[in-house]
Amino acid sequence: MCDGKIIAVDSKQRKSGRKHDALIGLASGLVVFVFYLFTLAPTVLYYGPENYDSAHLQVVAYTLGIPSYTGYPTYAMLAHLFTYLPFGDPAYRVNLASAVLGAVAVAMLYVVCRRFGASRIGAVAGTLAFGLSVTFWGQAVIAEVYTLHVLLMTLFLLSLLVWRGDRRDRYLLLAAFVGGVAMTNHLTSIFLLPAALVFVALVDESTLLKPGLLLKGAGLFLLGLAPYFYLPLRASMDPPLVGAGPASDPSTLEGFADLVSGGDHKARILTFGISELPGRIWIYAGHLLDNLNPVLLVLVVVGVAVLFLRDRAALALLGTVFVLNLGYALEYDIDDLEIYFVPTYLMLSIALALGADSAVRWARGLQLSRSGTAVAASLIMAAVLVSVPGSCAQADRSEDLKGREIIEAVADGTKPGSTVLYHGRSLHYMQLVENRRRDLKLVDPFYTADWVKRSERNLERGPVYVLYPGATNTRLYREAGYRLDPVKEGMLYEVVEGRE
Repeated sequence: MCDGKIIAVDSKQRKSGRKHDALIGLASGLVVFVFYLFTLAPTVLYYGPENYDSAHLQVVAYTLGIPSYTGYPTYAMLAHLFTYLPFGDPAYRVNLASAVLGAVAVAMLYVVCRRFGASRIGAVAGTLAFGLSVTFWGQAVIAEVYTLHVLLMTLFLLSLLVWRGDRRDRYLLLAAFVGGVAMTNHLTSIFLLPAALVFVALVDESTLLKPGLLLKGAGLFLLGLAPYFYLPLRASMDPPLVGAGPASDPSTLEGFADLVSGGDHKARILTFGISELPGRIWIYAGHLLDNLNPVLLVLVVVGVAVLFLRDRAALALLGTVFVLNLGYALEYDIDDLEIYFVPTYLMLSIALALGADSAVRWARGLQLSRSGTAVAASLIMAAVLVSVPGSCAQADRSEDLKGREIIEAVADGTKPGSTVLYHGRSLHYMQLVENRRRDLKLVDPFYTADWVKRSERNLERGPVYVLYPGATNTRLYREAGYRLDPVKEGMLYEVVEGRE
């Protein structure tokens, strides 16, 4: 009878503790959401190093178009729901989707840290360190797929950890389904699968010898891939195809395979060899210090040591995800490389939570005073928050109106029936979302690099304008006997026959 009462009390305490954890996780998510909201990009974006695909994704989300490589169907459908919100312009609403998904990911990360064994103060430290890191913050204030990527990763990890706690197969099956869905948002989610296999084998290798469970898991993983059906189905409806182009039209099997596998971007994978690895690692180290300051990195090292001594299955899970994502990123030749480091920061933030927990426990063990724990916790939170002003300054997009300025310059400064040469999707936003200046012909010569030839062909039908021609194209126009008359200096120019 007494044992029954103890079990009942213990069960009640666990439920109460999980309720408190849920509330703290929610509070952590709300804290970062406030930061995201006040630094959110206010309107349509543009093509540039800060946000190469954002304007494209804003158009895709609103029109339910076909995204570029690698398809992003889950993101397109989910972000589309935000376009029905009754405030802001459609571009703002799609930006807001990133902020909301990012905040939910942060809230879930707190729960994941707790499941890894971190104390509440440690979990809060790890969660806020990640949520307010400059790279993730920068992705949470623009239209991008990476906050959803992190959200699905945290849900996958949580499913595995809950399974380890009660050994109910349904949580492994949930992880399999989430893994499939994650693949339809970002292909690097594939790295979650080998990490899960290693983790499950270390926890209970007999689980991998259950044919029925493996078959169900494979089936649910395939079911998770169902959002890919969006691509050929939507393509068959003749939507505005503002994605990767006719070669990757998903209405054909060949085009679908090319689109979801990355198309031309596949050539960028495994670009660098062993000889260049030290330099690439040095690049990573620089970005890492931008996101986690030296004090936090010390806590990361402590957290890794804790996992090595106490929980090697968890260390294998985090380590496999970290190594595979880092290896892929280091060998991937792409301009916005820092975004591909985000999953590694996620893994390190979990280790940071455990390191912070150990630091607090160490302070408590010194027994110098009752305030020792509070002092240690305060110092850790100070280390987390000290970088926030700098991160905010870099991530803040609240006054970024460049995309809107581009649209207004073209809408007001071009003659009827003109052709505009440019790269990016802000002008597609003008036509397809705002339904303005549908008389303009938009031409993208970025990949063919034949700006002058395209201009010459289109001058036969009317005026031609160029957005941001750059020094090289300006010289080529001049050498071909054309001048660029400014409509808006530094932005929009009309191509005119005759030298200056």
